[in-house]
Amino acid sequence: MNIHEHQAKGLLKKFGVSVPDGYPAFTVEEAINNAKKLPGPVYVVKAQIHAGGHGKAGGVRVVKNIEDVKKASEEILGKVLVTPQTGPKGKKVQRLYIEDGCQIDKEFYFSILVDRNAGCISIISSTEGGVNIEEVAEKNPDDLIMLHISPSKGLDSETIVKSIEDAKLNESYKTELSDVISNLYKLFVEGDCDLVEVNPLAITDNGVSALDSKVSLDMNAIYRHENFKDFENEIPIPVSEQFAKEKNLNFIKLEGSVGIIGNGAGLVMSTLDVVSEHGGMAANFLDIGGGAKAETVTAALEVLESEDNVKSVLINIFGGITRCDLVANGIVEATKGKELKWPIIVRLDGTNSKEGLSILEQNTNEKITISSSMDEAAKLAVEGAI
Repeated sequence: MNIHEHQAKGLLKKFGVSVPDGYPAFTVEEAINNAKKLPGPVYVVKAQIHAGGHGKAGGVRVVKNIEDVKKASEEILGKVLVTPQTGPKGKKVQRLYIEDGCQIDKEFYFSILVDRNAGCISIISSTEGGVNIEEVAEKNPDDLIMLHISPSKGLDSETIVKSIEDAKLNESYKTELSDVISNLYKLFVEGDCDLVEVNPLAITDNGVSALDSKVSLDMNAIYRHENFKDFENEIPIPVSEQFAKEKNLNFIKLEGSVGIIGNGAGLVMSTLDVVSEHGGMAANFLDIGGGAKAETVTAALEVLESEDNVKSVLINIFGGITRCDLVANGIVEATKGKELKWPIIVRLDGTNSKEGLSILEQNTNEKITISSSMDEAAKLAVEGAI
């Protein structure tokens, strides 16, 4: 789970990493009052969205008086920022972070992440801080230094020094940088993080400081961290996602118009691909899991009913543990007596598929179409979404 910058900096500060003073703000008035708490005379007004690159999109302003804090806050708060990570629809700014400014002498990039390709924790560092690190990786890959950390050995002082020297960080601050890197690693491990990124990690008039930070938490460890729930509660969850969570459905909202329901992550992913091959885009990923009962299918259809972007629904079931007749009963139950707002294309195969198809045929609904193959079903679903 990604958390906001101001929350990430709270964790960094807790683990002994220096960060500029700052306060979150949800209104312009709150932004002004919070700026007055800071020493100034330079202030940074930052949009808080779960996406990188918002500085280039106009979401970060450096200002030199309270009046300009007000002006910048008015312009940023409520604005929809479009970055490479938000997609074309962008994300609306609903909170700000008002931070004390500082004099920057040098900027670096530093991150710790779970490296699934290497099967370990990796450290990435670079002298190219304060810029889009993806661009650095593409244009100047030699400027990125990666070190792998043995899970059994952990991060020792030798590796810390090597990361500083290899990345050609400012060696006159070697002791201070070593302490920061050690504390960031401690946060990563003890805080059960998937990612701790500081960009930039800067040499400032106040020493080494994390000027911007991104932290992603491993929610599988929520039982060890009460504060994870606080972060989770602050993130607005769409009605569909909340309902799916309550019903123990694996649901991810996407940008397309073809609603997808399937049993098993592999089958659902394949269905997304086939829909794409026919020129469509999936509106969601929805896996009802193995052994799904009628009420599970009913709940899945109810989830999609709350999604305005859904224009057609493709139900693709391959029965193993899941019985197709129970799935068919769920479809009938969910659609009985309702005027459906979109066509439903159903493909059933596997355990009790004949019984399931018979149930659907006996309970005819003009908006429900039975298909004999996944390819045909995807084609019909894409056509139905137009």
